[in-house]
Amino acid sequence: MKNVSSMAKLGFCSSGNLIKPKRRSLSLIASAQKPQSLDMINGKKVNGISVGEGPYSGIKKIELIKENVADKSDHSSLVGRFVEDRHVYRQTFIIRSYEIGPDKTATMETLMNLLQETALNHVRSSGLAGNGFGATREMSLRKLIWVVTRIHVQVERYSSWGDVVEIDTWVDAAGKNAMRRDWIIRDYNTQEIMTRATSTWVIMNHETRRLTKIPEQVKQEVIPFYLNRTAIADEKNDIGKIDKLTDENAEQIRSGLAPRWSDMDANQHVNNVKYIGWILESVPLPVLEEYSLTSMTLEYRRECRQSNLLESLTSSTANVTEDSNKNNSSNRKADLEYTHLLRMQDDKAEIVRARTEWQSKQKQNHE
Repeated sequence: MKNVSSMAKLGFCSSGNLIKPKRRSLSLIASAQKPQSLDMINGKKVNGISVGEGPYSGIKKIELIKENVADKSDHSSLVGRFVEDRHVYRQTFIIRSYEIGPDKTATMETLMNLLQETALNHVRSSGLAGNGFGATREMSLRKLIWVVTRIHVQVERYSSWGDVVEIDTWVDAAGKNAMRRDWIIRDYNTQEIMTRATSTWVIMNHETRRLTKIPEQVKQEVIPFYLNRTAIADEKNDIGKIDKLTDENAEQIRSGLAPRWSDMDANQHVNNVKYIGWILESVPLPVLEEYSLTSMTLEYRRECRQSNLLESLTSSTANVTEDSNKNNSSNRKADLEYTHLLRMQDDKAEIVRARTEWQSKQKQNHE
C-alpha cells in the first residue's frame, strides 16, 4: 500500500487532523445491513439526570442523581453513561458563554468540539482505551491509529447560552475496512433533536503512515459496541463528490492564514475543528451575518502543522458544479450552498474540501 505522508494522528473515533484514503470506497458510508434509522427509534427521556432552574435567569444546572444500576462507570466524574445495552454512549453538556457566537447561539465549532469530546469519552468509558489518543489497546500494541476521512453535520437549531444538550454517539461497520461513528444532539428539556452527524474512519499505521486493514484483534474489540443504526437517513445524507476549487473558479480567496501554537492538538497537529473557522474566513460577510449554517460536510485529505501558511477558497456550488443534482446533498431547502477548499499557500496542496448549506435567519425566525 502506498506510503501516506502528512497524515494526522487520531484515536478511536476522536477528532483531529485527518486524511482521505486512497480507495474511494473507504470514504463512503456503508454497512453490510441496512441500518435502522434513528427516526424509527422511540426516544427515551434521560434517566438519572435532573435539570432545574439555576440561580441566574436563563441558566440551567445539572444535578446528578444516583441510580441503582449494576454497571457502574469507572469514570464517575464524567456526566455520561451507556444506554441501550451499552451500545449508545450518552453525555450532557451546558452551553457556556465562550461557546456562543455573535448571534448568542452555539457555533459549528462548538458542536464539533462537543462531538469530539463525547466520542473520546465513549472510548475511555468503554474500557478499550490504549496508550494512544483514543486508540484501543490492540491498536496501541500495533502502533495503529484511527483517521477520519469524512464528516457530515446537519443542524436544525443551535443552542443558546445556558441551554443543556444531550449527545448520543455510537459506532458501526462501514464496509469491510472502515468504521462509522454517528451522533445526535438533543435539547435536554424537550428531547427535540437539534443536530445529526455522521463520520467515516479508517486505520493507519502511526510510524509508516500507511493505511491498513482493520486487524481481526481490533475488530473483536469494537464489534460488541456496533449498533446497526443511522443518525441521518440515506436519502438525506451528503455523500456526493465535493468538487475541487481552483484560482480560476473560486469567488473568494483568503490568504495568509497562520496556525498558532494554541491550535495544535495532543498529537502536535492542527485540530480539525480549527479548520472550520479558516474555511469560513472566505465566506462573504453578509452571508455570515444574515444566514445560518445548517449543513457542513468536510472531506479530509492531509494534515496541517503550525509552520504551514494556509489559503481558504470559497465559491457558490453552482459556479463549480456542472450538474448540481450530482451533489446528493442533504436535500433540504437551503437558501445558499457553497463549496470550499482549505489548502497550503506555498504548494497549493489540499487539506480539506468542504460543502456548506445556509438558511436565511429572517426566514428561520418566521417559521
